[in-house]
Amino acid sequence: MLNMSEIRTINLSKSVFEDNDNEADLLRAYLKSKNLFLVNVMSSPGAGKTTTLISLINRLSDRFRIGVMEADIDSDVDAVRVAGRTHCKSVQLHTGGMCHLDAAMTKQGLDGIGIDDLDLVFLENVGNLVCPAEFDTGAHLNMTILSVPEGDDKPLKYPLIYQKCDLVLINKIDAAPYFTFDLKKCVDNIKFRNNNSTVIPISAKSGENLDVVVDYFIKKLSSGGKRDNA
Repeated sequence: MLNMSEIRTINLSKSVFEDNDNEADLLRAYLKSKNLFLVNVMSSPGAGKTTTLISLINRLSDRFRIGVMEADIDSDVDAVRVAGRTHCKSVQLHTGGMCHLDAAMTKQGLDGIGIDDLDLVFLENVGNLVCPAEFDTGAHLNMTILSVPEGDDKPLKYPLIYQKCDLVLINKIDAAPYFTFDLKKCVDNIKFRNNNSTVIPISAKSGENLDVVVDYFIKKLSSGGKRDNA
């Protein structure tokens, strides 16, 4: 007969997250010593992460030396696309089926891309609204992209990613007239989750408000990159 007193239940989540948080803090300190600013970019698939990054990099590259790490379960489509359209350093990270990156994976990617000649690195995380927000990558800033077709209620349905983000870009704002989308309600929902976040409506395709995002990053890097919610 099975003796229930001999069965142990071990909660792994706490130690796993604690270990990753420690690694992330060490990575942040290391990158700060190298004068490199790391941005973790999160969103659902199709929100426009890659298109937005291409537009931003082409506007920032005259001021900063930029690299991009593209994380996907498979393929190198995004890394090839970014490199071809921006001519910046780009590396593809395959997660082997995992739906997120953690600090150790991020460190491997940084070692692979080489950071000695870079000022700013964008990490395009795996596209989903749950797993990436659970793991600290060691980034100095978390950026989330929400697209108009997804709806203005996403911050209510997926709270953690918006609680963790410093900057939210509401992309495809030029398509708002064709969807049932309330910009004010969307901003209010984001602020409900994180009142310290900066919210900027943009169109990566038309370039609307991208100059505002560029100014945001210029100020961030000029000030040493202190997080909005630090």
